Amino acid sequence: MREVPAVVALRSTDDTANGQRPPERPTVAAFDFDGTLADGGSVFPFLVSLRGALPVVRAVLRLSPALLRAAITGGTAADEVKEKLFMRLLGGLAVTELNRRSAVFAHRHLQRHLRTDAWRRLEWHQRQGHYTVIVSASPECYVSPAGEQLGVDGVVATRLAVGGGGLLTGGYEGKNCRGAEKYARLVGHLRSRGLLSNNGGEQPVLWAYGNSRGDLRLLNAADHGVDAGRLGPLGRLRHFPRLSEVTAATRATGSAGSGGNADRMA
Repeated sequence: MREVPAVVALRSTDDTANGQRPPERPTVAAFDFDGTLADGGSVFPFLVSLRGALPVVRAVLRLSPALLRAAITGGTAADEVKEKLFMRLLGGLAVTELNRRSAVFAHRHLQRHLRTDAWRRLEWHQRQGHYTVIVSASPECYVSPAGEQLGVDGVVATRLAVGGGGLLTGGYEGKNCRGAEKYARLVGHLRSRGLLSNNGGEQPVLWAYGNSRGDLRLLNAADHGVDAGRLGPLGRLRHFPRLSEVTAATRATGSAGSGGNADRMA
């Protein structure tokens, strides 16, 4: 993983002292969810599936000035208005009901929106024995069952706070998993799985796939950052190699496999 100031230095060293080849380092492949593994956004469809279209439209209209500002500026403004939207629509919902309906939503969302190109790239990493993880700003309640269906090893996503009586507050538990927080949460996850050293030893090779400015910090920290967006030269990640380019390069080396197993999404 490439060295980035703050949190922790993740880039590993290539020590070939004494002419001996160092042991092979583990490889981690981190995928964003919305716009990367799945087409488009998932938050609004998820909210509609829980609360219905009319309540979601009303909440959006009430927050429309803040939502517009967040769409333009991003950053903390986006984090704050997203939490306000959740508080309006999810506050008071029983966590048991949330989890049940989230699993149903995750399955349907993947059936309709899973990107074949990104899915095949995920499966390529899995066939190589790499540790695969989804890192998303979307709620963990449905990203986690989506990750389970895709067979990933871990999920890091935005957590929703639960108050008394097992009811959601609507607020975040911690921070929105975007930008620098996405990177920091991945670091913590890898440490908890024993994949990231605390003492400066060999670190994993990191592949990171994203599509938006919320993924920029993560891709900058990676040994191999990949732009999975659809905007090409107009996108915020345009300086990174495109997913199609990376996939083609892998095929050229003869190490790519046959593609996805459609039965998993049935």
